[in-house]
Amino acid sequence: MKKQIIKHALLALASVGIASVAHAQAAGTWFVGVGATEISPNVSSGDLSSPSAPGTKIDVRSDTQPTAWVRYMLTDAWSVEVPIGLGFKHEIVGAGAISGSGKIATVKALPITAFLQYNFLDKASRFRPYAMLGVTYAHFYGARGSAALNGMNPANPPSGTDLSVDSKWGVATGVGVTFAVTDKWYVDAQYARTFLKTTTHLSTGQTISTKLDPDEFRVGLAYRF
Repeated sequence: MKKQIIKHALLALASVGIASVAHAQAAGTWFVGVGATEISPNVSSGDLSSPSAPGTKIDVRSDTQPTAWVRYMLTDAWSVEVPIGLGFKHEIVGAGAISGSGKIATVKALPITAFLQYNFLDKASRFRPYAMLGVTYAHFYGARGSAALNGMNPANPPSGTDLSVDSKWGVATGVGVTFAVTDKWYVDAQYARTFLKTTTHLSTGQTISTKLDPDEFRVGLAYRF
């Protein structure tokens, strides 16, 4: 009799656990996550306008920063997600005719993005891949030219060359996967690409148009509420 009571109690606990997992990614669920994100631009640079050496181009290096995100399940399959971060700092380096010149500037970027996601498999699955589509506003600020830029720019004024980068809208697409470690804790990995073009303006009146199209790689840990 005692064994039967214990058996029924264990079965009851197991059914509760299964039910909790089954509804872990159901409609109305909130997730908050923290992790690390790398932004790696895929640069296609135009030429710096005159006066400059023909074929003067730029490249932009990647940066990795801690980030967070909030996700809400609209239905058992559809969710919305907003990444949260304090921004990224990218080095702008010479390319083309000035390849090898090293860092010519730095710029800070704050991507503000909202994703609509479709989660595959059942809400009870511990492993759920998803696809996503979103819109990004890339806010560029804090651009600073380097001594290398001043030294190689034929139009450099006595006070040095300042610059600014236009903030722009872009479309983002990507894929990811969520894995339930427990009923409350989840590991999340994500890849996205944002299709983004911008223009850099030098204080000398020179400009350079650049296609950035950055890749985003993110991994982190999320908690379900």
